[in-house]
Amino acid sequence: MTQAVEFGPDQLTGFRIGVTSDRRAEDLIAAFERRGAEVLHAPALQIAPVSEDLQLIADTRAVLAAHPDVTLVTTAYGMRRWAEAADAAGVGEDLLSALEHSRILVRGPKARGAVRAAGLNDTGIAADERTSSLVDMLLADGVDGLTIAVQLHGYTDTEQLERLRSAGATVLTVEPYRWVRPEGTDRLPRLIDAVRSRQIDVVTFTSAPAVDALLSRAQELGRFDELVEAFQEDVVAAAVGPVTAAPVLAAGIEPIQPDRYRMGALIRLVCEHLAEHRTSEIPTALGTVHLRGRSVVLGDRAGTLAPAPLALFRALAEARGGILTRSELITCLPESGGEHALDMAMSRLRQSLPDSRLVATVVKRGYRLQA
Repeated sequence: MTQAVEFGPDQLTGFRIGVTSDRRAEDLIAAFERRGAEVLHAPALQIAPVSEDLQLIADTRAVLAAHPDVTLVTTAYGMRRWAEAADAAGVGEDLLSALEHSRILVRGPKARGAVRAAGLNDTGIAADERTSSLVDMLLADGVDGLTIAVQLHGYTDTEQLERLRSAGATVLTVEPYRWVRPEGTDRLPRLIDAVRSRQIDVVTFTSAPAVDALLSRAQELGRFDELVEAFQEDVVAAAVGPVTAAPVLAAGIEPIQPDRYRMGALIRLVCEHLAEHRTSEIPTALGTVHLRGRSVVLGDRAGTLAPAPLALFRALAEARGGILTRSELITCLPESGGEHALDMAMSRLRQSLPDSRLVATVVKRGYRLQA
């Protein structure tokens, strides 16, 4: 019943996508909206630059005094912010000189680009863009007696730092930016409720801290179990790469991930996944029905279904014209309900369909699609 749909400007019409990122969120949102999707933007965290942070300058001076043997650069943004803050404090040239005489390892291509844009060269890169892989590389060569500077990326990966220290290295850290809760309106509860009630198809994640923030907020609200259940059953979690996916997997949720850990690849993956798994062509006695997310299209007429009616319609479509009893349909509803809940959902389904005759009542037996 399911067929892939060719990409086009309306390929995401009928779908609703949650975006949790703050930085570069406009690009992600615009890409989905250009393809017809409705987007719910709920930034989980935002980057707080620390250009005036005395601690950053103090940590930078400590790095300069130590003349590190090795420097780990984890993010392009962090490298740029570090250089900018050092310039503002009058130690920019000193920092570049210290790094020039240090063995630089980078976590990914973007970090490498920032290092090279600063006029520096790296000597190694993590194949999977993980800090743990950089640490593996160093430990394989031995770090006893070395001084290692680590540019943190929004939160402290204490496990990796401890691995280096346990192997005999002196570890210094700098934190050019940190993750904080967005100022103003907190939109996460709205996103959490949209996931719980299956009113959203996909939620995208572009950083591990954003995942942690969403899950933590759900815990605070007492909705963690319901959130995880929705992700496990109906709502797709899309992570930009393995680092971002790690806390998703730890919560028992299986995310989709692109082969290339880039935003463009993530966008394409979301489009491909929805086309393959959430877009259907259903032959009926009234013509071919196209089901795209919450949108049901018959000829030149279309209707948008709420979660409960959508669950009923999907079940009837899967039955391919077979009769489903009322008891069977009640079990399909996203929230527990009885006979009254089924009657309400069925009434709303018929009102929302492009043609109410698509669903037929079979007296004393149940309902079926007019296939």
